[in-house]
Amino acid sequence: MRRRTVALLLAALLAPAGCTGEAADGPELKVDGAFGARPTIVFPAGKPVDELQVDEPAAGKGERLRPGDVAIVQYTARVWNGRDNRLVDSSFTRGTPAAFPVGRLLPGLERALQGRRVGSRVIAAIPPGDGFGANPPRGIAPDEELLYVVDILGAHPKGVSIEARGGSLAGVRVSGGARNGSPPALSVPATAPPARFAAKVLHRGKGRRTQAGQLVVAQYEGAIWGRRRVFDTTWTTGGPRAFKLGDGSLIKAWDRALVGVPTGSRVVMIVPPSDGYGRSGNPAYGVKGSDTLVFVVDVVAAY
Repeated sequence: MRRRTVALLLAALLAPAGCTGEAADGPELKVDGAFGARPTIVFPAGKPVDELQVDEPAAGKGERLRPGDVAIVQYTARVWNGRDNRLVDSSFTRGTPAAFPVGRLLPGLERALQGRRVGSRVIAAIPPGDGFGANPPRGIAPDEELLYVVDILGAHPKGVSIEARGGSLAGVRVSGGARNGSPPALSVPATAPPARFAAKVLHRGKGRRTQAGQLVVAQYEGAIWGRRRVFDTTWTTGGPRAFKLGDGSLIKAWDRALVGVPTGSRVVMIVPPSDGYGRSGNPAYGVKGSDTLVFVVDVVAAY
């Protein structure tokens, strides 16, 4: 997409939220750069008005964002204080896009992003009352306005799933599943678990292969072998989640099983403690250090 320069007009020149304004003269905040690339932001002198201001300089043609969706975005957020206008956060500093849970964002971001289409660039000047409020995170003062530039790369609804074949691995059985929001049935045998890690692609998708360093969107279910019970599932607890592959943030098994798998695939894995949570386990999920785990993962997308 070609580069373009966008202007948000200041103070009384700014249009109401959700609209764009036109004026012949006046200071401007300028945002330059191609969609999906790190923007260059030039702030004018002074502060913006204390009202939410939103502009959509590039309107996409993809799916609209809805509550419950996981939006995959590239974004930059800065304080707009008329002085240093310092950087608050940016997906570009992490090397991968970010996942925004629509319906659980800052009030100003919710108003700015809901209903926007994939492929859109949205600029939002967010006053304190529509931002973090009276208790902002460290590094942001309660009275500081925020400026977000958000490029919407993708949207994945709560019930997204893969129409996939079932299969088995070392006695573990996974049913086939359709795109109806229901998880595949996961059956763990009463026998002793295998001692070694194992993984199998039950259904091979037709998308591009995942790579280390990418953000992967997945639906998954995890069970404890010895107790034959599910301890975590995204299908019924909030929708898909996004993870970065290959940076040490995941258990070893996920990197081993999911790097190089085409998107649209369903993968089952058997995870001994050494490839899972280790000797400490994961008390928050009731996983002991001696537990072998089973996961079924739908690889929905990768960015």
